[in-house]
Amino acid sequence: MAKTSPAEFINQVRAEARKVVWPSRQETVTTAIFVAIMMAILAFFFLGIDTLFGSIVAALLKLAS
Repeated sequence: MAKTSPAEFINQVRAEARKVVWPSRQETVTTAIFVAIMMAILAFFFLGIDTLFGSIVAALLKLAS
């Protein structure tokens, strides 16, 4: 593999950085809101599952004693 000089490496990094397409502010806000909503839905889902399993385990332990 051929070695790349530091100057050439910097030039390649700059060339690749120019190709990056950043999202607009609106896209970023929309995505952030979507992620927050999904986190809330999943939090409530796992709270329900945890509560259900906790109740089942408590009932089984009550039967065992």
